[in-house]
Amino acid sequence: MKGNIYILTTQRNTVLYTGVTSDLKGRINNHKIKKYPNSFSARYNIDKLVYYKKFQTMAAAIRREKQIKAGSRQKKIDLINSMNPEWNDLSDNL
Repeated sequence: MKGNIYILTTQRNTVLYTGVTSDLKGRINNHKIKKYPNSFSARYNIDKLVYYKKFQTMAAAIRREKQIKAGSRQKKIDLINSMNPEWNDLSDNL
């Protein structure tokens, strides 16, 4: 099974959320409709996709997610800037 990692933020780019999924489009939609209203992303209105990367296996995606989560906020910002320097919502292009 293929995997994806992704980083979401708020409309003002203040909070970052890193996740992993096998269904990127479906997962991002769940964030946008606040399917789980008590979740961290719903409580802080985090639904703007600013970074994602596809992997050949879910295991590889999970390893990368853990690396990203263990890194500093600045490393996450640098990663986003490398792909999406304008911090546009990439969910429309999925």
